[in-house]
Amino acid sequence: MRLLSVTTALVCLALLSGANAEEKLSMSDADKAMYTEMLENNPAAMEVAEGEELFTSLIGQAAYAKMLGVKEKDLPKTIANFPRFVKPAGKVVTLSQTLQMAMADVGKPVLKLESKEVVKMTAYVKSLANGQKTSIDVKANPHMKEMMTLGQSVFEERRGGRGLSCNSCHSSDVIGQRLRMQPLPDLGAKETAAAGTWPAYRMTQSQMVTLDKRMQQCMKNALLAEIPLGSKEMVALEVYVTNKTKGNEIQIPGLKR
Repeated sequence: MRLLSVTTALVCLALLSGANAEEKLSMSDADKAMYTEMLENNPAAMEVAEGEELFTSLIGQAAYAKMLGVKEKDLPKTIANFPRFVKPAGKVVTLSQTLQMAMADVGKPVLKLESKEVVKMTAYVKSLANGQKTSIDVKANPHMKEMMTLGQSVFEERRGGRGLSCNSCHSSDVIGQRLRMQPLPDLGAKETAAAGTWPAYRMTQSQMVTLDKRMQQCMKNALLAEIPLGSKEMVALEVYVTNKTKGNEIQIPGLKR
């Protein structure tokens, strides 16, 4: 793999090493051991269990399936197809947003997307699709086509004083290089499976994080204005990124450094 140009490296805010750099640069032996242990005992498993309790008490599978217009037995397949157009909303929504819709539908107070309760419930609901393959269909209807186009635009748009975009660190010509000693991942690769492994437990933050929140964190690190959770632009970005991992197996909760 070719090395990055000096200009691109500066744009990425750090010097990137060559692709043949030793793996120890990205993770110490102690971190590797901790990561291996956490794969067997993911701390977020408890939060997913808490999410199940919250979901059962606030909504329940029967009410949730009814709101989505599907049978309970079809929930795993349906969940694997998010973000998607949902008729009651009249627009494309994320899995977390459907929980807000369901809470409103059963007459419960609607919790904020960034709340710990919604994060935990999102992880639980998505875990119902574990073993399924992400099956988002960006050509299913005009709504999805529009959001796919918008998502790509948001992904590639250069913003902020440094002119960075999501694509600056995730285009095919920089994948595998290093930013702040960490390999830049291919969002569509089986190993990273962006759509299939979030919500995930972030070791560096000691908490579970949803995909859209992780994208906000990337924006913050790049000194970009954070796109609001639940906004059309953020949902579209999740559509675009999820489509990159279409066909990869869902494994929730994920584990990230």
